[in-house]
Amino acid sequence: MRKFAVAVLLALIAAPALAQDDHIQQYREQPKEKSAAEKAADARAERAYQRSLDNVPDQKPVDPWGAARGDDASKKSAAPAKPAVKHSSKAKSGSATN
Repeated sequence: MRKFAVAVLLALIAAPALAQDDHIQQYREQPKEKSAAEKAADARAERAYQRSLDNVPDQKPVDPWGAARGDDASKKSAAPAKPAVKHSSKAKSGSATN
C-alpha cells in the first residue's frame, strides 16, 4: 500500500512539469522561424524598452559612506595621514625613579 501511495505522490509532483507546453530546444535543433506577428511584437517590445530607458533621469554618483566620512573628506585627495604625536629620538633609560 505504501508503494502505491508513493507512486501516486510522485505522479502528482511530476504532472505540472510535464504539463508545460513551452518547447525546450534540444541539442543541435534548429530554432523555428518566427512569424511576422512575432517579429512585429519583438520590435514593439524593443522600442518600448528603449523609450523606458530614455525616461530614466540621470543620477549623480552615489557615495554610501559619505555621511560617515563627511563632505570634506570625500572631496580631498587620498593623502597619507601624518602621525599627530612626534616621538623623541632619545632612548629612554632603563632606570626610572618614582
